[in-house]
Amino acid sequence: MKKFLLLFFILGVAAYLRIWHISDYMTFLGDEGRDMLVVKRMIVDGKWTLLGPTASVGGFFMGPIYYYFMLPFLWLWRLDPTGPAVMVALFGTATVYVVYRIGRDFFNERVGLAASALYALSPVVIAFSRSSWNPNVVQFFSALLIYMLWKAEQKAKREYFIFAGIAIGIGLQLHYLFSFLGVLTLIWFFLIKKKGSLLFTGMGFLIGYAPFLLFELRHGFPNTLTLYRFLLEGKETGFGILSFIRTISDVSFRLFGRLILRFPQPEWWYRYSPVVKVLWNSGTILLLLTGVGSALFFAKKKAGAKLLALWFFVVVLLFGFYRKGIFDYYFGIFFALPFLLTGLVLSTLSTYGKFWKAISFAVLIGLLYFNWLGRPFLFPPNKQLSQTKEISKVVFDQAKGMPFNFALITRNNSDHAYRYFFEIWGNSPVTIENEAIDPQRKTVADQLLIICDLYHTDCQPLGHPLWEIAGFGRAEIVGTWTVPFVTIFKLEHYKQ
Repeated sequence: MKKFLLLFFILGVAAYLRIWHISDYMTFLGDEGRDMLVVKRMIVDGKWTLLGPTASVGGFFMGPIYYYFMLPFLWLWRLDPTGPAVMVALFGTATVYVVYRIGRDFFNERVGLAASALYALSPVVIAFSRSSWNPNVVQFFSALLIYMLWKAEQKAKREYFIFAGIAIGIGLQLHYLFSFLGVLTLIWFFLIKKKGSLLFTGMGFLIGYAPFLLFELRHGFPNTLTLYRFLLEGKETGFGILSFIRTISDVSFRLFGRLILRFPQPEWWYRYSPVVKVLWNSGTILLLLTGVGSALFFAKKKAGAKLLALWFFVVVLLFGFYRKGIFDYYFGIFFALPFLLTGLVLSTLSTYGKFWKAISFAVLIGLLYFNWLGRPFLFPPNKQLSQTKEISKVVFDQAKGMPFNFALITRNNSDHAYRYFFEIWGNSPVTIENEAIDPQRKTVADQLLIICDLYHTDCQPLGHPLWEIAGFGRAEIVGTWTVPFVTIFKLEHYKQ
């Protein structure tokens, strides 16, 4: 009963840290607005899709499964973007339970509770559980896949192979790096030699991948081939001994440092004293060596330890071939791993007598408290959602219900977040087409509304080369409004 109550408390804290004030802290920029537009058109306009968002690199599209995860939540929240963010938070909370089950079933109750508690409080993990974005649910399906692979080795029932295949099919639609776990799965099946493993996993994969597979079949597998070329032939991947060693060292260090010890980003490193830096570096290295070492030590006796060790080495080594920047959210394919290995280390340490049991408990409490101090509510909320909505309302009101063209002058954002609100409010901007498509210039409205999120002195809309502005033609400014963080301009055609 005590263990059940403790698990319930851990899950309650995890849900609190992921859902509390989520609409105030969530990210809502161009990518999020793009996804909302697609799902809104599915709900309201009946425009269903078999194509997902574009990948950040490589020039290919992902599968549409994330849009279908979003759909019921956006509908329940009446087109409020908070709904899909809550969905991600629920996936994040569910991942805490999967981490507990992996730790408990692979090893013992202590490992499960320690790993799930650490996972629940990790600030980096929490940050990726509070906004709607397709990579943010990868952590759930990667952990679920590992659990299904272990169950398949223990029971050899076809349903576990099928569920593993479904997890891979869904994961590949969420982020292309889930293909690393496909390699892990093949190696694992080679090692365990279970009859029918590839057949039933393949069946599950077809089920999980079906929405995207239908599109690929109809169009000759354009995205699958592009992904294949990206991974095996592109400039983003390749082998060089120095870059390979550097990358696997960096990934291994960051996996434990960022997730367990909330190791700071490079731009904040200068703030800390040499002593603090030494402690942070040495603590990270200690966790890395003891965690991976423990998995290797138990690998001969426990299939779970062997699977965790394989999970680490396969993913880290495959990252070694990746030549582009590796961001924290890429680690979603093995987010759970450092927490499980840390839980294993602490649990093992506690078996060596009362003294080491006390040390183990003190380290666990220290790590939990240290991560609690990094919880997301210590700083004022960004309120991106409400700010975007307020800015959009000013533009919408100035359009006065008439057709208008729209442009955003920015450095690193897109205009989809604003367009989302215009569309659900019933006055979408008219997109200006070039003269080859629109020779009579019917897509050019009588007014152009511009949002500029640069410094006010840098906002020079007249003569700007952006197509949405240049395509409008010669114009004059007839109105300017300054609202928090942006300047809004209203342009009309120049009159002599």
